[in-house]
Amino acid sequence: MKIAFVGKGGSGKTTLSSLFTRYLAAQGVPVVAIDADINQHLAVALGMDEDEAARIPALGAHLTEIKEYLRGTNPRITSAGAMVKTTPPGHGSRLLTVTGDHLIHARYSRVYQGIRVMVTGPFSEEDLGVACYHSKVGAVELYLNHLVDFPGEYVVVDMTAGADSFASGLFTRFDMTFLVAEPTRKGVSVYRQYRDYARDYDVELRVVGNKVQGPDDVEFLREQVGDDLLVCLEQSEFVRAMEKGRAPGFESLEERNRTALARLKETVDSVRKDWPKFHRQTVEFHVKNAHSWANRAVGEDLTAQIDPTFTLGPEALAGTPEPALSGSAHHDGRSPHVA
Repeated sequence: MKIAFVGKGGSGKTTLSSLFTRYLAAQGVPVVAIDADINQHLAVALGMDEDEAARIPALGAHLTEIKEYLRGTNPRITSAGAMVKTTPPGHGSRLLTVTGDHLIHARYSRVYQGIRVMVTGPFSEEDLGVACYHSKVGAVELYLNHLVDFPGEYVVVDMTAGADSFASGLFTRFDMTFLVAEPTRKGVSVYRQYRDYARDYDVELRVVGNKVQGPDDVEFLREQVGDDLLVCLEQSEFVRAMEKGRAPGFESLEERNRTALARLKETVDSVRKDWPKFHRQTVEFHVKNAHSWANRAVGEDLTAQIDPTFTLGPEALAGTPEPALSGSAHHDGRSPHVA
């Protein structure tokens, strides 16, 4: 399942992303954690030291290589340069799996305490005034658009703060979106924006209250967001220790907060996977981007990249090319040609 954490800056979005990811890893399930925020803190929140986190290759710095790999032998994509962040997979594209030892994982991730960690990379000085951060998260969008995930597998994405998450089709790439909200008026302001987008695009949205100190805070959140409020996490000494640079064992997380994380997992696991909708929205956003800017930028009609006979899902794995890796590739038993 693909899961996003969104919310206002300072709401605890990265903290909740890391806690949920660590909870999943503690259950022994496959989990990928992706930092798609402008402020790159997820790896450190997971427990990595800053030097180790800084050595993770940035997806945003390797877009050309990633595109070249993903296009595979797809005849509809003329070159890596003709791929944009919304380019959908088709017959001949290389598809990805959560457990696969494909090029994206091998080159651009690090495994830490059972968690595969990837980062988009920070917004650098060279980008200031000339680039948009959403060009960096294009690698994440392409990764998710080519990923076939199975029950019991999880991809957790820490999204950029506030309404910036709506600047591309990335916000529709998830089976569940958790909006983190503090019990304040500012804390729930992003919820109203996200709720309207969620409704328009059939996005599964639940609110997770954070930094809650008592029943009055819970009641406030309930008044503001209604039945979208799923669960609340209370003030945490475990989190305070993390934020001071200490490394408490995850088993010391308060039981009430661990129970809240279990509720998140139960909610994610209850969602029905809808591959046709996922791929349809991929195509819809690609057409929108092609007409609004991408055709002009690339110099060709990118709607020709759409394969009308292709739908992403488990059945599509059988047709994906062999992975372009030196040495042997990991085989997960689901298909003779899983990349």
